[in-house]
Amino acid sequence: MQEYTVEAKSRTDLRLLAKRLRCALSIEDKLWVPIVELLDVLSELFDNFSYEIVPDNALPPETHAETDILTGHITIKESVYERACKGAGQDRMTVAHEIGHFFTICCCGFKMQRIFTNRKVKAYNDPEWQAKCFAGEFLIDHDLTRDLSPFEIVDECGVTLNAAWYQSRIRGKRGW
Repeated sequence: MQEYTVEAKSRTDLRLLAKRLRCALSIEDKLWVPIVELLDVLSELFDNFSYEIVPDNALPPETHAETDILTGHITIKESVYERACKGAGQDRMTVAHEIGHFFTICCCGFKMQRIFTNRKVKAYNDPEWQAKCFAGEFLIDHDLTRDLSPFEIVDECGVTLNAAWYQSRIRGKRGW
């Protein structure tokens, strides 16, 4: 059961946030987002953003990274960070996902609340869905990849085939 809900944000809202961040970082025309290098850039730009790479056993086995929404501190497993540095799509997406938590909750101040009912949280109110959506929109720019197949998106954007396929499907292009 989801314990938290956040202020509703649509895919369009999150796409706009991703585009604004790309623009602010002067990477609006780049297919490949240097996500690992951005960790240092964001640390310099935002007083409330920090990150650390920790040994794999410092986080539970099922946790690849986490964001402390009170401090804006991101903790990333060493193996995840190393694979992201080598261009592994899933791990690049993990880093972008945590950056998504930072921007949607810590930086932009989307409202977050704890829920105590058994009701299912709608996707657009789910902080995990929002971070996942942001990560996809940030690493796979909607406009820059419009004419690319999922296979080309994998190569050009450094993401998994599943992520490329999903983003292609969202905009109504099958590409298979």
